[in-house]
Amino acid sequence: MSLIISNLAKHYDTVTAVNNLSFDVQPGEIFALLGPNGAGKSSLVKMLVGFTYPDAGSIKLTDGSTTYCSIPTHLLGYLPEDRGLYPEKTIKQNLQFFAQLHGVTATDFDLRCQHWLDKFNLVKRINDPLKSLSKGNQQKVQLITAILHKPKWVILDEPFSGLDPINQELVVEFLAELKQQGMTVLLSAHQMAMVEKLADRVLLLNKGQSVLYGQLNDIFKQYNNNVIDVTFEQLIEPEQYALLDTYQSKQLSSNHLSITLNEQQPLSQLLTILIRVGNICELKNQSQSLHSIYLQVVAKHNKEVHQGVAS
Repeated sequence: MSLIISNLAKHYDTVTAVNNLSFDVQPGEIFALLGPNGAGKSSLVKMLVGFTYPDAGSIKLTDGSTTYCSIPTHLLGYLPEDRGLYPEKTIKQNLQFFAQLHGVTATDFDLRCQHWLDKFNLVKRINDPLKSLSKGNQQKVQLITAILHKPKWVILDEPFSGLDPINQELVVEFLAELKQQGMTVLLSAHQMAMVEKLADRVLLLNKGQSVLYGQLNDIFKQYNNNVIDVTFEQLIEPEQYALLDTYQSKQLSSNHLSITLNEQQPLSQLLTILIRVGNICELKNQSQSLHSIYLQVVAKHNKEVHQGVAS
């Protein structure tokens, strides 16, 4: 079941929340939807689940001979931005209610409930009212309600919210198991370290537009090949440093530089200049995290948008 988004747009009064967006999500992958607040993520998700409709473009989810214009309820497990459990009811009562909505049998419910509560260390609290749980444990119950019916598609909005590092790792294991079971997961999150562990592909939105899209491994290769760490045997004098004026460089110490190459600056050309700067004792690619790539790409896009408005 491939999800194909083509030239999607959504407008609210004078605001364009989603702007000519195209991408696809393939069956069985964990697809990360990233972006700062106000980037268009929530608007996109609302269209995917059928809460709102596009003003332009299309959403196509194909299941055999059937094509949907949003992800239908019977195929979907959804953790919304606004959580929706019943605090006065027990964990079991909450889980039973949502399982029954999706037609889960009593036998299947007992097996699945036991499995996931055990995974999240909540078995002993099954008869406790939800309001007695910590925010993190309530979050774990909310996650279980989203997938008890074994949906083919799972959309999770900030699943790591309110969780400490230990419980974040439990959610990482939870998502990995969903993938093993063949579910397709669309994950919206701000915790870049968690996304790095999980995602097959990512889409980074900013101001309603796609600014980074593709296989996570390919993105790392692209950006990590562009940042060079170089250490010289001697101090770098100002006139030597001036040789690198055409490059984006940062002097980390008196003999240590970090240089970021753009697409028009080949490494071979840089090496020729570095030899003129001084004797090199160490040169290596500087590894960037998804967090640093995210900040770099968003800042670049914001600058481009500002310059475009100014011109």
